[in-house]
Amino acid sequence: MTESNTVWYVDAEAIENIAVGAGILGTGGGGNPYVGKLMVRRCLDEGAVIPVVSLDAVTDDATAVSVGGMGAPTVSVEKIQRGDEPIVALRALEQYAGRRADYLVPWEIGGTNSTRPLVQSAYSGLPVVDADSMGRAFPELQMCTFSIYGVPCTPAAIADVRHDVALFPKTATTKLLEKYARAVTIEMGGSTGFAFPLMSGAELKRTAIPGTLTLAKEIGRVVREARQTLTDPVAALLSVSGGEVLFRGKITSVHRTMTRGFAKGEIELEGMEDDRGDNLLIEFQNENLVARRGETVIASVPDLISIVDTNTAEPVTTEVLRYGLRVAVVGIPAPQLLRTTRALEVVGPRAFGFNFDYEPLAGEYGAGRIAQTSLS
Repeated sequence: MTESNTVWYVDAEAIENIAVGAGILGTGGGGNPYVGKLMVRRCLDEGAVIPVVSLDAVTDDATAVSVGGMGAPTVSVEKIQRGDEPIVALRALEQYAGRRADYLVPWEIGGTNSTRPLVQSAYSGLPVVDADSMGRAFPELQMCTFSIYGVPCTPAAIADVRHDVALFPKTATTKLLEKYARAVTIEMGGSTGFAFPLMSGAELKRTAIPGTLTLAKEIGRVVREARQTLTDPVAALLSVSGGEVLFRGKITSVHRTMTRGFAKGEIELEGMEDDRGDNLLIEFQNENLVARRGETVIASVPDLISIVDTNTAEPVTTEVLRYGLRVAVVGIPAPQLLRTTRALEVVGPRAFGFNFDYEPLAGEYGAGRIAQTSLS
């Protein structure tokens, strides 16, 4: 894989690593990373060249568009997708706005939504920016740094497997766009590709979390190397991601329902090793939101709560949770852009209906590898 300070190219090894790392950073959601990996591998087998450029290489007057998939993770593994739904949405958005995109950027670094832009790059020839708007995955559109820090959400477009398109010329808020686009996505079968927002390079650089594709790739690399050398892959992932093991145990119960286009529920775990005899409850909405030991909250959004296999650190996403899995629950500090007062109004625990304030995990997102920007 050829790399420089500003560009690197996705190859077969890179996508294997990204799939593992994005699955971990996705905190249970963002779509199943295995599905996304297969899409990219097919493109590579067909000779696609997929460049990834650093955020600081994007010029201020360039046009960037975020692309990804909308819907519940359970639908993403049950319903066959064409793979080009986001690019269909992008072309409709470009036609409406009278502007062509210069760059694609991941919406979130979690799960399939980290790899969908790579597939769309193969289809379109556009480079992908090494950044995203969450540093993880979140269930709703307004929960992104683009929206939190003032980038207009519309015009926006979504497209389904039949290439039917819904265009949203203007909504007052991203939360309203979430409401409308979610309703249409449900009518389109529970899964769509989206393209929004259209933004300048200057807006992108002001609001995006840089280096997250590289972070996912590096997490995957060290985890896979640890497996091969028979060292601890969970310790390896924490050395790159930052954070700590919150709990080790066996899944004893999974309650999961589809509600208004989301996979919602809770997971109960029984402690093993140092946590023997204890119990942990995790509540999720596509992504893992809160972890409790009894009445005590030990981690919550926006910090990352990821469930991985104890022996391999393979991410366990919400659609494949099941009784009996032996797992480690990992807590990773959120990026600084998600920890501001302004951001916590949108992505903190109270934004999800929990009646408590956010208490941050110790440490630094990306173990100091990610440039941190503080905005008020």
